[in-house]
Amino acid sequence: MATNLFDLSEEVAVVIGGTGVLGGSMALALATSGAKVVVAGRSAERGKARVAEIAKAGGKSFFVETDATDRESVENLLSATTQAFGIPSVLVNAAGGNDPRVTVTPESPFSEIAADDWMENYELNLVGGALIPCQVIGQAMADAGRGSVINIASTSGHLPLSRVVAYSAAKASVLNLTQFLAREWASTGVRVNSISPGFFPAEQNLRLLFNPDGSTTPRAKAILDHTPMARFGEAEELAGAVVFLASPQASSFVTGSDIRVDGGFLSQTI
Repeated sequence: MATNLFDLSEEVAVVIGGTGVLGGSMALALATSGAKVVVAGRSAERGKARVAEIAKAGGKSFFVETDATDRESVENLLSATTQAFGIPSVLVNAAGGNDPRVTVTPESPFSEIAADDWMENYELNLVGGALIPCQVIGQAMADAGRGSVINIASTSGHLPLSRVVAYSAAKASVLNLTQFLAREWASTGVRVNSISPGFFPAEQNLRLLFNPDGSTTPRAKAILDHTPMARFGEAEELAGAVVFLASPQASSFVTGSDIRVDGGFLSQTI
């Protein structure tokens, strides 16, 4: 076994959703641990900015504009990665988000959510957030006989969070798919695990957590009151979990597991 349990210098990592706050932080963590990293996402501007940040930190990476809900786009991502760095050995599925159209409010009750909007939420969080990338890149890793798939789920996938019912349901599906693939690919040398972040301020939830003047909303206060550590998470606090699961030395016997990074949110009752 390697002396450094968290040395990723032999790994090629693809981070889908690496253009976002949380995915980008995980891409940086993998790169600074030695992995060659491909940042994938829809925003070229943010993707190139993340690649520049990784380069400044001494890491190796490049950006591929990718729509994870489109199989051909993900196949192109796999091809670009293989040509530049070799077959991926780490896949982080960090694409996803909540759509206001499927958020339950007094003005938009559950009974009025359009089925098409619900399915678009599933398309983003399950199909693009795990299914297609696993079918394309995860399968390539299984064919090669080694690797680690890390699906980004959510605490709301364990217990449904008020208002974001469609997002919670989709993330629950990600957790279920993770366990299915862990069993399916165990004999191939590919491990499949998930990370369930708690509440981390990012693009998708800023308007729910903060008022325009920067003060916290009543919803944010309820979240903090339910979090034993009494604060929100910071993106960098996901680094340890993602590097651990990416490392073939540190997590060699870990598959089908979910790591909760939530400040104790799911351990709190009353």
